[in-house]
Amino acid sequence: MSAPGEDLVRLEVDGPVAVMTNNRPEKHNAMSDELDTRLWEVLAELHRLPGLRAVVWRGEGASFSSGRDTRQIGVRTEDISDLEFIERGHRATQLFLTMPCPIVCALKGWVIGAAFERALLCDLRIAARDTRMRLPEVLHGVIPDSGGVARLFQMAGHGLAADLALTGRVLEAEEALGHGIVSRLVDADALDAAALEIAHAIAAAPTFTVKMARRTLSSLATAEVQRSIAEEAIAQSMVLASADYAERKASRSGGREAHYRGR
Repeated sequence: MSAPGEDLVRLEVDGPVAVMTNNRPEKHNAMSDELDTRLWEVLAELHRLPGLRAVVWRGEGASFSSGRDTRQIGVRTEDISDLEFIERGHRATQLFLTMPCPIVCALKGWVIGAAFERALLCDLRIAARDTRMRLPEVLHGVIPDSGGVARLFQMAGHGLAADLALTGRVLEAEEALGHGIVSRLVDADALDAAALEIAHAIAAAPTFTVKMARRTLSSLATAEVQRSIAEEAIAQSMVLASADYAERKASRSGGREAHYRGR
């Protein structure tokens, strides 16, 4: 019998290549606390797996992931502070940055919020032509806080990072390709096969050479992403404690216009 939540992220290993699958298709793979817990378990297991050369990360159903389950934004089931909660999540997020082999993300449908940020922390992203990406956090009164804005800044510059983070607009797959956010577009029915082909090509390359290539890339980019994540933890905890965030929640529940005071 499966443990509670075990099926929310499936793990399949075929020799040197592993496939992890977001498996909450009825909710477009929205990331609940339970799904996150399973995701961190799978990533930790992959860190320990001998002979692993590449990982494919995909989603079951129509979307890679619609992001954070909005019913759980700002909800705490434990007696811990917002900062403690966020920093605990960030310690788990580091598993993406310390993975001993490349992760290839196969994006399709919706790729939103934390799911988009986490995909940005991986090595490669390919996308189906109908993929739509966004960072809608500002529309929910919070900020992106998983390092994705830093990675967008590195990939596409301040202009696009600011546009997505401050407006929450949708980024279509063709535009994402133009900015280098994804490296390839494929037909939806060819997505999984294309991601596996890339993973097996990486797995067939000299292992130490791949490791050194990723080490070089990491030296260029990872420290800045980690610095940004640390800043985001402080900023997000301040947002959640702010009068403006309380006003947003109160105005929404009361069906009235919000009156923000910038504090």
